[in-house]
Amino acid sequence: MKFGRLARPGEVALADLPEPTAGPGEVTVTLAACGVCGTDLEKLRGNYRTAGILGHEPVGRVAAVGEGVEGIALGDRVFVHHHVPCYACEVCARGDYTFCPTFSKTNLDPGGFAETFRVPRENVERKAILRLDPSVDWDSGSLLEPAGCALTAIRKVGLPEGASVFVLGLGPVGLLYARLARSLGAGWVGGTEVSPLRRAAAERGGIDAAVDPREPEAARKAVDRGTGGRGVDLAVVATGHPAVARAATELVRRGGTVNLFGLPQSGGRLDADLQDLYLRGVRLVPSYATTEPEIADVHRLVVSGSLRIADLVSHRYPIAEIAEAFRRAARPDESVKVVVTGRAH
Repeated sequence: MKFGRLARPGEVALADLPEPTAGPGEVTVTLAACGVCGTDLEKLRGNYRTAGILGHEPVGRVAAVGEGVEGIALGDRVFVHHHVPCYACEVCARGDYTFCPTFSKTNLDPGGFAETFRVPRENVERKAILRLDPSVDWDSGSLLEPAGCALTAIRKVGLPEGASVFVLGLGPVGLLYARLARSLGAGWVGGTEVSPLRRAAAERGGIDAAVDPREPEAARKAVDRGTGGRGVDLAVVATGHPAVARAATELVRRGGTVNLFGLPQSGGRLDADLQDLYLRGVRLVPSYATTEPEIADVHRLVVSGSLRIADLVSHRYPIAEIAEAFRRAARPDESVKVVVTGRAH
């Protein structure tokens, strides 16, 4: 079978492997679709310290069920989460599941960009396989994981009814964050984005203000208009540029929150006036990844119709064209969300 892997820094390529088999407690899945995530692109660029396995937003059909697995049947349409916490360590006991030492050590084999992939026993046991409702198409299913990351972040920082939110970086995951905040009751949602295509996707999703950050004072003017000059309750850093993180600290109100959400550049530093943050009571809260309960809750929001996400997929490429899929995904002026499709699509 074919699967996509890092061939060398800056290059993703197809490779051959034998079709995986499902051992005791395991499941194999035939790929339907898997989104190209910003972290996949950062792995390609060498800017991500975790393992170089690609593809963590996969949906597909169950191809085989190992001995002892219950509640999962051949042919089921499923989303599969790549990382799971142990739920037993002291980090998990505090509820910080995505920072569990086990979390990043678990993964799909050989990754989500494979014609068929194996779901290890620990993922199966910890409910990382979610059956898709018949109303949820493959495109929406491939966006459940990044939307789950946004929901994990929102629950971590807290989002009071009617809160004002500003997302700096309306790429695919920033757009999901903005739409989710709106669906959960935010009173005003704005954001910045260089790509006109992605700004249009924000406006299409009901975002109040989507501005070009290259325009002088565009973000400040949008926030002032939306909040009467107070500043936003929540500023979300959905991109890795250090300067954006500093800008976020300047857009929040007194007592407001900055959510460090997008993957920062390796070695990046926050150049901010610490006394100003101290005197204004600004909270900086990082959020990383997601877990099964949030993904299941996002799935319910999609099924209910309160969260619409399928239209964010702008391009689909068969796995044979994975290199072109990555090239397209790296061009924000040409794409919103790119997915790689497999045999089950």
